[in-house]
Amino acid sequence: MANPGQTTPALLLQHPGMRRVPTPRLTLLDCPRFLPPDLCADLIALIDRDRRPSTIADANGDDSFRTSETCDLDPAQPAVRDLEGRLFALNRIDPAHGEPVQGQRYAVGQEFKNHTDYFEPQGVDFHKYCGVAGQRTWTFMIYLNDVAAGGGTRFKVIKKTVQPETGKLLCWDNHREDASLNPATLHHGMKVRKGVKYVITKWYRERPWG
Repeated sequence: MANPGQTTPALLLQHPGMRRVPTPRLTLLDCPRFLPPDLCADLIALIDRDRRPSTIADANGDDSFRTSETCDLDPAQPAVRDLEGRLFALNRIDPAHGEPVQGQRYAVGQEFKNHTDYFEPQGVDFHKYCGVAGQRTWTFMIYLNDVAAGGGTRFKVIKKTVQPETGKLLCWDNHREDASLNPATLHHGMKVRKGVKYVITKWYRERPWG
């Protein structure tokens, strides 16, 4: 098992189809067809059942900053247990350090503007979100469907856009190699132009969750 809350590119690259984006600015990998279509469909159904308007940790006065819908997926659901098992087999991160799996739905025109997944140490609610479990370490995001137009994830600093594909996993380390937070992980969930986009996100923490 990897260190609590952590994993390594070398470990992740052992998975068939895993690829590392060639940049020195951040650790970013993707894997097409990580999840099978039937599991993606089951997860989409769960998101549609429980979705609600998305929020952000620190309000910035921009009501259009994050316009998607979201939900925390029930860990008792068979599809969620299946997903968690696949993620553990991939990253070997102690499950105790994982946040609940979150699902997101983006309709036409919805987006999540440029942001990082880690919590800003100077943020008003930093201690509220990080006081127990610590900072976020790795992000694992999976696209659950193809999108007719738009909906890519753009990493502004490295000028890299990843397009949604059913079952494709995208993951990155929110820290640099020296353990400092990495602002080069800034990314934009771009507007959906046609269709609907579904994704799931799994974040891990420095210390056990909850």
